[in-house]
Amino acid sequence: MNVSGNEPQAQRVTISIDAMGGDHAPGMVIEGIDLALQHVGDARFLLFGREVELAPLVASHPRVGAHSEIRDTTDVVSSSERPSAALRAAHNSSMRRAIDAVAAGEADGVVSAGNTGALMAMAKFVLKTLPGVDRPAIASAYPTIRGRSVMLDLGANIDCNAENLVQFAVMGEVFARRVLGLKQPSVAILNVGEEQLKGNQAVKKAAEVLQHSDLAISFHGFVEGTDIGAGTVDVIVTDGFTGNVALKTAEGTSRLYTHFLREALGSGWRTRLGAMIARPALRQMRMRMDPRNYDGAMFLGLNGICVKSHGGTDAHGFCNAIKVAFRLIADRVNQGIKDDFFHIAGDSPKDPRIATG
Repeated sequence: MNVSGNEPQAQRVTISIDAMGGDHAPGMVIEGIDLALQHVGDARFLLFGREVELAPLVASHPRVGAHSEIRDTTDVVSSSERPSAALRAAHNSSMRRAIDAVAAGEADGVVSAGNTGALMAMAKFVLKTLPGVDRPAIASAYPTIRGRSVMLDLGANIDCNAENLVQFAVMGEVFARRVLGLKQPSVAILNVGEEQLKGNQAVKKAAEVLQHSDLAISFHGFVEGTDIGAGTVDVIVTDGFTGNVALKTAEGTSRLYTHFLREALGSGWRTRLGAMIARPALRQMRMRMDPRNYDGAMFLGLNGICVKSHGGTDAHGFCNAIKVAFRLIADRVNQGIKDDFFHIAGDSPKDPRIATG
């Protein structure tokens, strides 16, 4: 989700940070906070990580030092650690303690660029889920030809049944209305074809439920991968495996296109001259395609704000993830999702026609 401009807050917001999460942490984390402080106003950050590494970095960024408190913890959840192992053993890790701070009421939300599976497992265990939600999903907005759309799940749940997909559809529709301001978002399930006979049993069953239930959702049906960038619908629902592959493919294609364009524009003096003339337009296009401007995905369905930043992000991307967290907190999105979920799905969001397992 792209959040730009100053974000004034009614009261001081505190964010807990997994300062050791991410391929380039903790350096990019501190730099990202420094950038974010130019936009989020009066804020406080609880930095969880190895003090011996964090203290010099914070000292070199006075603005961060004035708004932050370091909470020393030596344990770090690696990118390759199994979520179950991290949940059992990493009680004193930077990730776990950052999440604990939200549960304890010390922080209003948590941001991490660490291990996605571990973050989901810990956040679900510590923060719990909203009533009626079995599995939280990672959701984020991304650019399309028509504007912006939301896709979920982006990697939290590799295997999903029909019930999970229906719940994702409900949460994604609420997210699109509350965060993107769409009055009646259209929802579709990502599939290998638009025909009703295509796909596995989970997507077929979920589509059947959404088509015939009383849920207040504008269900489009199935869409294919080409519909993602086209903006055919406002909300695309899929399992975490497919969603993550689609997301990473889009990011890789964007980088490939940028590489080819740069290579072509530097191939001769005429093209270099043309590039100079077109520089403003090229800069605008680069900004729209830069995945760092859409960094910051929310775990929908949790009783707390938890934002996941890309593991390979830099300071610019982490800054945007922090801004996303502030926007979600300021707009009380979790409360809105909780209220609207029951308004849409009723007291029991589980449709009895969905087979469990």
